[in-house]
Amino acid sequence: MLQQTTSTAVIPYFENFIKLFPDVLRLANAPETHVLKAWAGLGYYSRARNLHKSAKIVAKNSGVFPESHTELIKLPGFGPYTARAVSSLAFSEPVGVLDGNVIRILSRRYDLATEWWKTSERKQLQDLADQAVIQVDSGVMNQAMMELGATICLPKSPKCMICPWTRSCLSRRTESTDQRPLKKPKKTQEIWIWNPIVAKRRGRFALVRNHYAPFLRKQWFLPGHVEKKNTQPKSYDFRHTITHHNIFVNPPDVLDSLPESIKKSLKNTDIKWVTKDEIAEFIPASLVQKVMDRIR
Repeated sequence: MLQQTTSTAVIPYFENFIKLFPDVLRLANAPETHVLKAWAGLGYYSRARNLHKSAKIVAKNSGVFPESHTELIKLPGFGPYTARAVSSLAFSEPVGVLDGNVIRILSRRYDLATEWWKTSERKQLQDLADQAVIQVDSGVMNQAMMELGATICLPKSPKCMICPWTRSCLSRRTESTDQRPLKKPKKTQEIWIWNPIVAKRRGRFALVRNHYAPFLRKQWFLPGHVEKKNTQPKSYDFRHTITHHNIFVNPPDVLDSLPESIKKSLKNTDIKWVTKDEIAEFIPASLVQKVMDRIR
């Protein structure tokens, strides 16, 4: 949950999630729709699906959780940072973590003008993070590094005078602290037009696995069509944003059946007919609810 979301926002969701799924077996056996519903409001729903997939893998392994970062990274949703954080904090594996705070600390301490968002250059910082935990408790050191970045080595107005590394900080000597680390180029915002289809049959609505839109991929979604544009449209029903996707939604086409062209492009398992009340269980994202609120 802490990936892409602040701890303050996560706490109430985490507490509720743990009540619903108190152990890995309970989570593994839960339907995906229940997991997504418990995640509703946090966004980035691929995290919930990956968590669910990982729980199933651990459950198949008799509930035994991998302890090394090389094994953890094989689980869905585990990248280098998460794998190293879990292996060091939970199992004391001597590996360093590299989050935004640690990147900032190391870039300043060694005055590194690296393009840290690139894998090839990120390795230099990862090696330094690994070196920092060789002769100490890795979990304690990694936590200390993250706390140092969150409380002292701040992005703006760092508290250099009380930093334990103030004397050895190269960027402080060269007066380049405010230039380290380099700023990652912002991801270009994309403009998408979405023409949703609301297909209703005997009181039930069609949902499809989303293979056609770049946002909310592989989730249950309303059928429809999307088109990428270079400029904002002059007319649309409403606007919705998901990460770097600016979505301009047109009024839905309300039909009494699912178009044949859509049926042919999907497997039978990728189509589901549900009641209006059930839609929120399968699609926690507010985008679809906004469309359905317009249907009488």
